[in-house]
Amino acid sequence: MRDDTALDAWEAYRRLRLHVDAEVARDLERASGLSMADYDVLAALAALSGGEHCIRVRGLTEHLHWAHSRLSRQLGRMEQRGLVDREKCELDGRGEDVVLTDAGRRAHDRAAPVHLDAVRRHFTGALSPEQLAAFTAIARHITP
Repeated sequence: MRDDTALDAWEAYRRLRLHVDAEVARDLERASGLSMADYDVLAALAALSGGEHCIRVRGLTEHLHWAHSRLSRQLGRMEQRGLVDREKCELDGRGEDVVLTDAGRRAHDRAAPVHLDAVRRHFTGALSPEQLAAFTAIARHITP
């Protein structure tokens, strides 16, 4: 492969990612008042909180693929707004659980359809089923 082809692919990916991320984030913020980071945390907590296990900061960090410091700062901002709490883990008394508050669950429930609609409008709806399948295959090939 020529270097120009590889660079063109890289630039196309970067433009796509920046464009789609910005558009989805803009729609989400306008409709729900949540940032994309807020929504990412709320969606992860909603997905993970179905079981009886503790949702530790470390586990949430791994789930989101974020740095610990980034998540800690984000959780602090969300705690101040009443969307999440951090509590001692009831199962073993060590570490902290991240808990979705009632306000956080309501915010997620209101934002989820907005997020889904924005993803459809700015990404998946612009691609054919074949293009979506190819995109998914490429992404899964590159990411573990």
